[in-house]
Amino acid sequence: MSDHLYTLQPVGIIRSCYQEKFGIPRQPGLATSARAKLELSGACNCPEAVAGLDAFSHIWVQFLFHETQGAGWRPTVRPPRLGGEKRMGVFATRATHRPNPLGLSLVKLEKICQKNGQVWLELSGIDLLDNTPVVDIKPYLPWADAIDNARAGFAPEAPDNTPVCFTEQAREECKRFELSSGHPLESLIQEVLTQDPRPAYLKKRPRKEYGVLLWDYNIRWRIIEINEAGDTGFEVFSIEAV
Repeated sequence: MSDHLYTLQPVGIIRSCYQEKFGIPRQPGLATSARAKLELSGACNCPEAVAGLDAFSHIWVQFLFHETQGAGWRPTVRPPRLGGEKRMGVFATRATHRPNPLGLSLVKLEKICQKNGQVWLELSGIDLLDNTPVVDIKPYLPWADAIDNARAGFAPEAPDNTPVCFTEQAREECKRFELSSGHPLESLIQEVLTQDPRPAYLKKRPRKEYGVLLWDYNIRWRIIEINEAGDTGFEVFSIEAV
């Protein structure tokens, strides 16, 4: 490792629907209903810094894995996509535990806002934890950033979807939240749970019930059989304010 040290100053912070690491999709864009604000800070909190950015539909957000950086890193990791059983080199994965705790997400830029001296970006399709520090923003260029016929190693396709249903009570609770907040809670829950956010060890030793924090709610769900063949899915049965 080089002896040179470099300092990164955050340009902003994320205000996200994801209140904990559990439940965050492992890639951006898998939950299109996921919303966040990127509030600019310091000298970057000015309209001039984002002038012209609204002409782009998507942006690259480079950020810090602020909750995992203290745990250090290892040269190999166990990707969830491989069931948590096979090790791969850390640079062949998008694991959060890295030599430098930097992440990169491609997200949709919904709009740019300004009020009372604060500039922020409204984002969707995010995979960013609440209070994540952002260190850089760049526009997405389809002709340069999308490569035809690129190889994707051990993750050549999007993960399989898990069936998700709601009890009538949970669906009504979603509607009440959506009316009061304007956030699409039901579709967000559907998109998050269909990815099966459980780590590999919980899939091997499943619990009866689970919970995940989204916005200001604890989403309670359980495993159910969905057909006579014994196939399983998830049922959302309670949405509790926290």
